[in-house]
Amino acid sequence: METMEAIKGRRSIRSYSSEPINDEQIELLIEAAMYAPSAGNEQPWEFIIIDNREMLDRIAAEHEHAKMVGEAPVAVLICGVMERVKHGEMWVQDCAAATQNFMLAAHDQGLGTCWIGVYPRPEREELFYEMLDLPEDVVPFSLISLGQPAADYPEVDRFKPERIHKNSWPG
Repeated sequence: METMEAIKGRRSIRSYSSEPINDEQIELLIEAAMYAPSAGNEQPWEFIIIDNREMLDRIAAEHEHAKMVGEAPVAVLICGVMERVKHGEMWVQDCAAATQNFMLAAHDQGLGTCWIGVYPRPEREELFYEMLDLPEDVVPFSLISLGQPAADYPEVDRFKPERIHKNSWPG
């Protein structure tokens, strides 16, 4: 798949088939995430693969925007490790870039994903601290549901040239 095809064709998938995702597929997506740029090359991320059905169902029940996790065969939590952070809040951008790389690689492999926000909402973070025994210096950043899409999703035109400005903000 060409880069622009992957970027334009990726959708947030909220309905999945029951087909399992194998460990090699997940590892490939995490590898793509690890190739994301990061401030000072600090690579502040860690990844937790969640494929336990009870845990996935709990996330779906307790996180207000994670209902799709109840259908997904797996989810991946991207965390920021604060002891690796050298450039302040740049870790947030680093983990966002890793999240995007993961999702584009998944789309390239024919898999569906949905980015589920965790940070900076303490009430969402708390679920993962408690459920996964995260240490205090590890911040749950994003949860990605992952699976085979239950349906086809057409490409949507999101290009809006009127939002492009050159050299200044128009009056």
